[in-house]
Amino acid sequence: MTSDSGVTQHAISSITVDGKEYRVALRLAYDGVEYIGRLWFSDPNSDQMGIPDHGAVPGRTIAEAVEVARKLTPQDLERRCHRALADKRRYIRLRRATEEIITKIKYMNRVAVTMRHGMLDSEGASQELELIQKQIEEIVKTLPFHAGIEEGA
Repeated sequence: MTSDSGVTQHAISSITVDGKEYRVALRLAYDGVEYIGRLWFSDPNSDQMGIPDHGAVPGRTIAEAVEVARKLTPQDLERRCHRALADKRRYIRLRRATEEIITKIKYMNRVAVTMRHGMLDSEGASQELELIQKQIEEIVKTLPFHAGIEEGA
């Protein structure tokens, strides 16, 4: 599944930790060099996003990163889930919007650098930079709706 921010999400597994079932998904974004993913643990009976593990799952391609995540053992996933639960953020929606802005800013910088090095024509790059700016502005407009909203609230 792909979102407008260039982030893709992939189902990895389901695990049981401390008697509770969690759905495990990998959210991936390209950083200009490789795909960097984070595992997300969510309740399969809830529409909530879940909580992210702060450890990275890298790959040169989407398929490689997904394969790395799928090769994690149930014990690895359990340890990562415990780490995520111990580090649980309360305002996850605001955090997710902030991460989307940062991803867009990194992409904007890559486009600008590529243009300045002559690998992209300036007209096409300018249009892309304008589009990215509009996308960032749209995300910023949503921040007040996310602020102060706790996960599960």
